Amino acid sequence: MQNYTLSQIAELLGAELQGDSALEIKKISTLANARTGHIAFLANKKYRSQLAQTQASAVILSAADAEYFAGNKVIVADPYVSYAKLAQLMDTTARVASLGIHPTAVIADSANIGKNVSIAANVVVAADAVIADDVQLGAGCFIGENSKIGKGTKLWANVCIYHDVEIGAECLFQSTAVIGSDGFGYANEHGEWIKIPQLGRVVIGDKVEVGAATTIDRGALDDTIIASNVIIDNQCQIAHNVEIGTGTAIAGGSVLAGSTVIGKYCQIGGMVAINGHISVCDGAIITGMSMVTKAITEPGIYSSGLPHSSNKEWRRSIAHIRNLGGMKDRIKALESLTKSLNIEH
Repeated sequence: MQNYTLSQIAELLGAELQGDSALEIKKISTLANARTGHIAFLANKKYRSQLAQTQASAVILSAADAEYFAGNKVIVADPYVSYAKLAQLMDTTARVASLGIHPTAVIADSANIGKNVSIAANVVVAADAVIADDVQLGAGCFIGENSKIGKGTKLWANVCIYHDVEIGAECLFQSTAVIGSDGFGYANEHGEWIKIPQLGRVVIGDKVEVGAATTIDRGALDDTIIASNVIIDNQCQIAHNVEIGTGTAIAGGSVLAGSTVIGKYCQIGGMVAINGHISVCDGAIITGMSMVTKAITEPGIYSSGLPHSSNKEWRRSIAHIRNLGGMKDRIKALESLTKSLNIEH
């Protein structure tokens, strides 16, 4: 791993440097675990007290926090964003696959393979698929007929891309993601389920990241569309004909039912469920465990999941909820009685 001087780091981040510009940094660490030669960052003021004890050789922080640290400081507007950029520079993640095509890969004669591709063992690329320049396909990946993988996109091991899927440039798919599987479309005839062939595609923009074991279903007739700069966490289900706008983030375990339309720059927490055939406006924030059953038309924060409590408190709350109907009837009776008494007086 290459070391970087503080002056190089400050230049990369467009930061103000206070301290030894020639100091070499070999690793990024947390404030609590940093050692000599490490750089740490402070993005949350609740950890400010750790500045006095940290052994980091330098700290990335905001101007508001700079006075609390006596060592080498890299002062930036947003420490967390700066940490992310520096982490990319110092990333030690191995390549998805070695440059070149592994001899066990099975590639159709009609497939179009670009320059500088990396295709690992047991990859299958079907007829008329297009693999652009600099793509990396991990071991055991499947690319279906007529699918297109954009320049610089990476697929970790055992990602499955069905037929007629279109994926943009610089995307990242974690292991076992499935893109383009059939949507859940059936008609019921006297108790018998009649399968509806899913004839649409999945179209994914540039710089999209999809987590491990996440599934994105193809459209029934029209396409399922994931815009550029969308990030989707592990084990999410994106159903047929869903549309997700630019810059939206979806946390793990969330489920979007068919024909849902999510706007731009939304944030959807973990284990959220969104009903089908509804829309969510740009900029909406939905907290974890929420159940969205109707359209969201105004930006804001929306919640429906209940925070945890002690079992005793939870049982008491549930008992009160179960008695609400009876309480309502008694209140109405009291209101009627009060009204009649007032009339008599």
